Amino acid sequence: MEIQQLNSEKKGQFEALDNGLQAGILAYVWAGPGKFIIDHTEVSADFAGQGVGKKLVMAAVDYARENKLKILPLCPFAKSVFDKTPEIQDVLF
Repeated sequence: MEIQQLNSEKKGQFEALDNGLQAGILAYVWAGPGKFIIDHTEVSADFAGQGVGKKLVMAAVDYARENKLKILPLCPFAKSVFDKTPEIQDVLF
């Protein structure tokens, strides 16, 4: 599984690809300098139960750490990953 990031001035997304098929996406919007809001995570039904959503959240966490950014997880799925994973809460806004 490959995770790609598409980023623009106002928003972006992480895309999980498996042999060219989109397995899932995590969408975010910039909330000023230094922080972004995860507002949607979606996994294709064909990839349900395979941890794709968590891989997308972890890709966002890695990106935040590498770029000294903070995350506000408004998406219920992303928020649940943060709630269950104390070791990633350092990037919470």
